[in-house]
Amino acid sequence: MTQDGSPQDNAASHLIDERIRELNDWRGRTLAQLRAVIKQADPAVVEEWKWRGVPVWSHDGILCTGETYKAVVKLTFAKGASLDDPAGLFNSSLDGNMRRAIDFHEGDKVDVRALKNLIRAAVACNQAKSKKKAPARAVAARRKKA
Repeated sequence: MTQDGSPQDNAASHLIDERIRELNDWRGRTLAQLRAVIKQADPAVVEEWKWRGVPVWSHDGILCTGETYKAVVKLTFAKGASLDDPAGLFNSSLDGNMRRAIDFHEGDKVDVRALKNLIRAAVACNQAKSKKKAPARAVAARRKKA
């Protein structure tokens, strides 16, 4: 469930549930495990369903997406290039300016503690950027009233 429990949020959660069920193999189990870790790391995370069927987790902006392919489950962090990754989880999309990803293959173990830390770092990154924008919005709002 998401922060506000709105019908749209519930629909996204339901669609993610359906995706996990329809995969019915290691990819579904892996996606379910990653989803659980994300929710444990950030209980206020918002689940969304975007781009014709991609699970998205957000908190003050996109944290990561969970894409499933034949050989991998890919967790892509929207601002991954800005995040410290001391455990070295990022193993894909390393040459971009913004995103970084973790490819999980069949049989891979999930480093739960390191992934939770990465999720929390992504939340902190989004919140820091959100706070920087807030004063500019307040100034613009005051100007409109004047």
